[in-house]
Amino acid sequence: MDPVIAFHAGLTVVSFVVFLGIVWWAYGGHRKTQFESTALSVLQDEDDPASPEPRGRSA
Repeated sequence: MDPVIAFHAGLTVVSFVVFLGIVWWAYGGHRKTQFESTALSVLQDEDDPASPEPRGRSA
């Protein structure tokens, strides 16, 4: 077997294992509550506005 082909095959296997690890981490049940709270935090209103006065010329 050509060393270049073996390297490419090994790199493909390692990349696939890393991909499976990322999918397992992202969709694992132990992170579900953290991801749900992060997703809902975007939709919650804040009490304080980000900037109380508009930027621009001062009067």
